[in-house]
Amino acid sequence: MKKTSIFLLTILVFPFWMGCASVGKDFDSKKVKNIENNVTTQLEILEWFGVPFKEGTENGYTMWTYQIDKWKMGEVESKGLVILFDDKNKVKAYRYESNY
Repeated sequence: MKKTSIFLLTILVFPFWMGCASVGKDFDSKKVKNIENNVTTQLEILEWFGVPFKEGTENGYTMWTYQIDKWKMGEVESKGLVILFDDKNKVKAYRYESNY
């Protein structure tokens, strides 16, 4: 009887325990529309979105990534913003994607 109770409790609790998780750092996606190539500065991006989740380089240019992935009861919500800066610290190019 005790083993059955523990087994049933495990089956009921485990999905809720594993049901929610997130990776990354959320950011205000409403401000993405303000980004302009060759105009918006790195400082403005920092003010609007905060410290990036990841930093790197591509072909010698600085690249910042803002990303959040959330798992809720089997569904995944993701949004990401990748920004490439030129040698004058202005936005050279960017890409925004979201499934919510």
